[in-house]
Amino acid sequence: MTRIRRGYIARRRRTKIRLFTSSFRGAHSRLTRTITQQKIRALVSAHRDRGRQKRNFRRLWIARINGVIRERGVSNSYNRLIHDLYKRRVFLNRKILAQIAILNKNCLYMISNEIIK
Repeated sequence: MTRIRRGYIARRRRTKIRLFTSSFRGAHSRLTRTITQQKIRALVSAHRDRGRQKRNFRRLWIARINGVIRERGVSNSYNRLIHDLYKRRVFLNRKILAQIAILNKNCLYMISNEIIK
């Protein structure tokens, strides 16, 4: 009986996974079983941390706005400022407000004074 040569499909799948984990250290980039485990783990972490990153940035923006607002005493708190913004239908998101708070504080003070009037 002659020897049957295996196909290339499994080898192609493994090399694709190897390319994904080529930057990992040690056995995590060399052994096939640990490569597949580490790929799954990396993808799970990436998926989880995308949501976490959004949360962290939102917290950072809120802290920046709140710090600048309380520094000058324009408004009592961040909460009051956001409430007044929505009441006046000024739809600036927190990211833009945080950038204004850092780069141009006077502009934020003008916005908050206009809202309070």
